[in-house]
Order: sequence, then C-alpha cells, then structure tokens
Amino acid sequence: MQGKMLLKGFTLIEIMIVVAIVAILAAIAYPSYQDSVRKSRRADAKAVVLQAGQWMERFYTVNNRYDQDQAGTAVATTFATTGLTQSPIDGATKYYTITLTNVTATAFILNAAPISGKGQEYDKCGGMTGVTLTLNQQTQKGVSGTTNPTIIGECWR
Repeated sequence: MQGKMLLKGFTLIEIMIVVAIVAILAAIAYPSYQDSVRKSRRADAKAVVLQAGQWMERFYTVNNRYDQDQAGTAVATTFATTGLTQSPIDGATKYYTITLTNVTATAFILNAAPISGKGQEYDKCGGMTGVTLTLNQQTQKGVSGTTNPTIIGECWR
C-alpha cells in the first residue's frame, strides 16, 4: 500500500491568492483608517477652539473688552499662558496651532491651523487645501480659505 502519498500544506497559487486578497483589503482599509484618525484629530482641535472661545468670553466678562485686561496687558500675552494654543492640549505630538487674530475691544477670531508635517495637512479641512477652522466672538463657526457652505459644514460636523 505504498501507492499514494498524502501531501499536506498550501500550494504557491493558494498563498498568492491570499496575499492578493490581503493587499486589496489593506489598500481599501488603510486610507479609511487614516481619514478616521485625521477626523478625530480635527474633532480635538474643534474642542480646543471652543474652549478657547469660552476662555475669551470669560476674559470679556471680567474686563469688558477682548483686546486687553484692566491693567492694559494684551489678551495675546495672557492667552499664550492658557495652554489652549495647541491641539491636543495633552500629549506629546501636537497637530493644530490655535491662534488669536483680529482682536479688538469688541471682536476676535480664533483659528485652528494644522501643523505642517504631522499628517493633518492631508485632511480635507487641512493645510494642503488652505483651510483653517475659525470661531469668532459671536460663536460663528467658519473655515478660512473657502466660502463653500458644504465644506464649512463638513469641517465643523
């Protein structure tokens, strides 16, 4: 009874089919994963901008103006010490810079711009597209670099 030997294992064709299927799945899944990561980083930046907006409103409540405190110190000086100038607030790697611009006694604009080289510039609401998240004293959410309401809605969603 030495006629047939049973061979166990995979053929090269079977292994190549599995490798091809895994490669196709990876090609689809990895960009989706990256998009989800960018979206979560943008959500964190939006939260920091909203916190900074609340801080500005508290500053206004105390000083009756946005641009300086009662001692005459510019709000930019005080804002720099709040920890609200980068996103995320905690963690070693920062993805967004939060800046305060166009500050007057009655108005301000907060901007969240992606930091170059951190991957957020490839976000649809990122630096490659010239888009920066904005928030003003009336809590109007906007996006600089575009007037397209669809993009504004998507970036702040």
